[in-house]
Amino acid sequence: MQFTPSRSLRLLMATALASLVLGTAASAAQPPAGFTALFNGKDLKGWRGGTTFDHRKLLAMTPEQRAEQIKKWTAPDQKGSMMEMGKTGKPHWYVEGDELVNDGFGAYATTEKDYGDFELLLEYKTVPLADSGIYLRGVPQVQIWDYTEKAKFKLGADKGSGGLWNNSPGAPGKDPLVLADKPFGEWNKFRVIMKGENVTVWLNDKLVVDNAKLENYYDRKLPVPEKGPIQLQTH
Repeated sequence: MQFTPSRSLRLLMATALASLVLGTAASAAQPPAGFTALFNGKDLKGWRGGTTFDHRKLLAMTPEQRAEQIKKWTAPDQKGSMMEMGKTGKPHWYVEGDELVNDGFGAYATTEKDYGDFELLLEYKTVPLADSGIYLRGVPQVQIWDYTEKAKFKLGADKGSGGLWNNSPGAPGKDPLVLADKPFGEWNKFRVIMKGENVTVWLNDKLVVDNAKLENYYDRKLPVPEKGPIQLQTH
């Protein structure tokens, strides 16, 4: 997402079917029944940096190689990392109040834990020219963008957020079924269910993707990984 000057998220998530919530401190303390908070509302515990990178290749590395790669994506002293200091004098990802905020730059906020089938609840608010998304099992993506940006209407921005944008042209789920975005500055609410390769998405209680297959961006001949991280994109 290109949040300028910043974008905010609240996240809850559920596992097994995992129920996961990226949320506020209050929701982290008492998430909905069956859900586990991904964001504790206080700090970035449980999160690391990441990017558009085939998770299978990361898992194929030796433990030492994997640790070194994750350090490059995460550590404050690494250029372009998640925790590198931005122009605001704060890391690219930081907590403000009970919100997770990104300045539009840096590596993606990525869960340290991998997930298989899950239900994800996430709230976000953004700004004009936003262009971002949520990676599922490390695969792009549930799209988030500025639905008023005319320069990207040819890419489908006018159809709104929530589609599986990296699916092939014309494939089920690539474009959202309805435009469901709220105006800038207001909280939008996602509910995402992933079972096997298929994804269902509601945005602001409106069905925008109906049990569509998420194509494997890294190799469309292969299914998406059985497990992988949740990632919040910067763009």
